[in-house]
Formats: sequence, structure tokens, C-alpha cells
Amino acid sequence: MDDSRKSVKDRIVSAAWDLFYEKGYDDTTVDDIIRLSNTSKGSFYYYFDGKDALLNTLSTVLDEHYKTLREELSPEMDHFEQLMFLNYKAHSFMENSIKVDLLASLYSTQLISKGDRSLLDQNREYYKLVASIIEEGQKAGEINDSKSVSELVKYYSLCERALVTDWCLNRGSYSLAEYSKEYMPVMMNRFKEKRDS
Repeated sequence: MDDSRKSVKDRIVSAAWDLFYEKGYDDTTVDDIIRLSNTSKGSFYYYFDGKDALLNTLSTVLDEHYKTLREELSPEMDHFEQLMFLNYKAHSFMENSIKVDLLASLYSTQLISKGDRSLLDQNREYYKLVASIIEEGQKAGEINDSKSVSELVKYYSLCERALVTDWCLNRGSYSLAEYSKEYMPVMMNRFKEKRDS
């Protein structure tokens, strides 16, 4: 999205994550974020208590990416292929835009959080997009309907998180995107509708 069309909050979030990747979380200051986002200190503190509060915005950053990916989905692909494309592109984005140590920290904070777990928020763009692809895939006979849409969404997201968690545990020693490209279809294969030849 063009920066001029982003809300002040979105500009702050976007700038913060660019800086976290470029400089690292510890070396990024609130002043750096304000400068890059072209906002004010008042605006920053209106939305966030401090830099730590931005860690919970990972789901916002990812959902902005999913909005872009929605536009890239080709009608030439069947719905199972769309899910695999989505997984590959999302994991490519994570691998290339979020440092593995920061991603690992974020996942661990979601595990111990007593409040909302933003990554599990079913109102996220991510869950809506995956659900719509699965629902359309079931209608088209490309994804089997032995399980409900919500059960398949839960399983799909569980598989994605498992791949990301293993990548973090291995400190990014292999390509998340390429590993996902190879193994996500294996993990999801039982839900791919088998066509009669």
C-alpha cells in the first residue's frame, strides 16, 4: 500500500518492522520509528505505550501481506494449489522480512501471553482468506469435505505454525519457504480431493 494512503498507525507499524529487520529490535529506537514513519512522538504514544507494544503487531504486518497475496491468486490454480501458493509466499515473506530470532521471540510471547493471542484471532485477514479458499475448494470438489471449513482452517494454520516453529528452533539454518513448499503439500495431502483419471 502507498504510504500516503496508510493510516498513521499503519505507517508506524510498517516503519517499525522495516527497522526491526534492518537494525534488529534492540538497536531500533522509538525515535527511529517516528522518523521513518514521518509521524510525531504524540502520534506514536497515542497508539503504543512503547516499542515493546509493537511486538504484538506481527499479525497486522502479516495480514497486510495476505491482502497483497489475495490479489496474486491465479484463477488458473485449483484451490488446493492456491493454499500451497499462499503458504509458500507467506513463508518466503517471513524468511526475508522478519529475523528468525525476533520471530522466535514473538512466537514464545504468544505462548505465555495471558491476554489476547493476536496470531489466533479468527477475525484476521489470514483466517478469512484461508477459509474462503477452502470453502470454494470444497464447492468445486478440489478439497474434500470430510471435515468442516473451520476444522480445515485450524489444521492448515497448525501445519504452518509447526513449520515456522521448527525453522525458529533450527535458527533459520534452512530455507523456510523451500522446506514449506516441499512439506506443506504432504501435510495437507489427505484433504486434497482425489480426481478420477
